[in-house]
Amino acid sequence: MNAAKPTVVCYICGREFGTMSIGIHEPQCLKKWRVENDNLPPELRRQEPRKPEVVYNDDGKVDRDAMAEAAWKTHLETLVKCEKCGRTFFPDRLIVHQRACQREA
Repeated sequence: MNAAKPTVVCYICGREFGTMSIGIHEPQCLKKWRVENDNLPPELRRQEPRKPEVVYNDDGKVDRDAMAEAAWKTHLETLVKCEKCGRTFFPDRLIVHQRACQREA
């Protein structure tokens, strides 16, 4: 049987990448995030996400599960809540959603 290759969660977009490609993805993802954030209306702009600290297990090895959880939580903090329905979105998608949202939270 083939063992699944380990993946790493991007703290910016929340997607999973292989351990070899995450180092290429993160700088590009952060650059894209900055451009998109700068193009948003001022009230939707967010603080730049910060990469979580490395978490180690009792054996001194990187705790992949804890790292994935920390990256996912950081990603969720970049989302913006719709004031009408309470759902969360990337800010550029919130603008589109709000045009059609009719539900009250």
